[in-house]
Amino acid sequence: MEIDKIKESIVKAAQELFRKYGYHKTSVNEIAKRAKIAKATIYKYFDSKEVLLHSILMDYIRISVNEIIENASEETNKEVYLSNLILKTSRLSYTICNEFIGWDFIRESTNAQGFLKLLSDDLEVFLIQSYRETHLFKGDTNYADRLRFLIKSSKAIVFSFAFTSVSDSDVRKNFVSFQKEILPYLVKAAI
Repeated sequence: MEIDKIKESIVKAAQELFRKYGYHKTSVNEIAKRAKIAKATIYKYFDSKEVLLHSILMDYIRISVNEIIENASEETNKEVYLSNLILKTSRLSYTICNEFIGWDFIRESTNAQGFLKLLSDDLEVFLIQSYRETHLFKGDTNYADRLRFLIKSSKAIVFSFAFTSVSDSDVRKNFVSFQKEILPYLVKAAI
């Protein structure tokens, strides 16, 4: 197999297994078996299962955020535009936790907290760069700090759901509360 095809098969196998069983319940052996390669081959491309997950999630985030921004490109009202971007990005964070990582692992593992911190920091940097380039904010240098405030605040609130909620329904309730009671004030402060 070519190098790109091997890496692609590892990513595809891991992505399917993480979505089906969650990160914690998926072993490197299962990923290797699904990708039809030796376990050691995975470590030629990824230092650990955590690095593999991070790579998958950042690719997923890049594609999703670009789609979110493209779909919102017609909006001319900054408040509506930002609210929609933050809301959709927050839902993306929920999807990542729900479909790839698994809530039980997030709540019970000390490793998960460090991993989510790294992921959320990378997400924050990517969002700030992406949002800054959108049609409503391009070239607005004064807006960067307010945008950073909005993303950091929203990110902190949304990721805290994973650590404070007992069940998936609690996470959804917290998310609705964030959308209706908190996000409008954060957006107003950022504008």
